[in-house]
Amino acid sequence: MKTVTKKELVHRIAEKTGVTKVVAKDVIQSFLNSIIDELAEGNRLEFREFGVFESRERAARLAQNPRTLEKVPVPAKRIVKFKVGRLMRKKVSGEDIGDLSLDDDDDDAPAPKAKKAAPGEAHGSV
Repeated sequence: MKTVTKKELVHRIAEKTGVTKVVAKDVIQSFLNSIIDELAEGNRLEFREFGVFESRERAARLAQNPRTLEKVPVPAKRIVKFKVGRLMRKKVSGEDIGDLSLDDDDDDAPAPKAKKAAPGEAHGSV
């Protein structure tokens, strides 16, 4: 196993797409910054077949210092969760994925259906 850096990804993408490394780096950095910004705003990011990023609140709790066994309060905090998508899970586990790819365009997918209002709940309320 080796560690792949952003610099290596920039080089690979620039080579594969024919764009300069500067352009590839700008696109990758903009993409990463956008993910961070959306998560900071509490939004969920879904990349079909790849996975889902979302930020969640972790509740405050009491932890224990293993050395002193002293109880220590740990404050609530926001964390990022990632749920692996189907294609990535299969590819990483070594399954044959055939001609599946992440190239599918999310813009062609139908918009998610709105949730139905519970009985007695007004429709269109905010």
